[in-house]
Amino acid sequence: MRSGILEWATAILTTTPTRWLNLVQSVPEELLLLKPAPMEWSVLDCLQHIVDCERLSMPLRVKALLAEQGFPGFNPATDGSKQAPTVALADEFNRLRRENLSLLAPVTEADLDKRALHAEYGMVTLSEFLHHWAGHDLMHTVQAERALLQPFIRGCGPWQVEYTGHAVRASQS
Repeated sequence: MRSGILEWATAILTTTPTRWLNLVQSVPEELLLLKPAPMEWSVLDCLQHIVDCERLSMPLRVKALLAEQGFPGFNPATDGSKQAPTVALADEFNRLRRENLSLLAPVTEADLDKRALHAEYGMVTLSEFLHHWAGHDLMHTVQAERALLQPFIRGCGPWQVEYTGHAVRASQS
């Protein structure tokens, strides 16, 4: 029986594609493409990023950690897709995630201590990576939902005071 981070991460990693499929099948594409502020990611930008990671980074990292071999970093600005994101990405994410979850199926508690050299962060363990992978899913799902929230905040008049902790302001870059 799995416990701890294996159980937790698998639960999160399993539910994330369904959340994205529900979102893109229910919400008008116009809303999914709205950037909450200049230089911020739209819902579909967030989805493009997690698809890029699912395709290019996550399986490579799992395999490298299980083999205890070093692996490169991932920079979304240079390593990510240059195409305009579409709602079809949710289906691709679902397919890629199923493939990547199959990489975790044979992982045991004993494997969690396996280590490999990450090009940017130094020595990391499979356990640390699983914490990161699940957190990455949640972070970008929350980021997407926060982007989706912005037009509703802007249009709610006096109720805007209820959302001060959720309003996205333009970046100072």
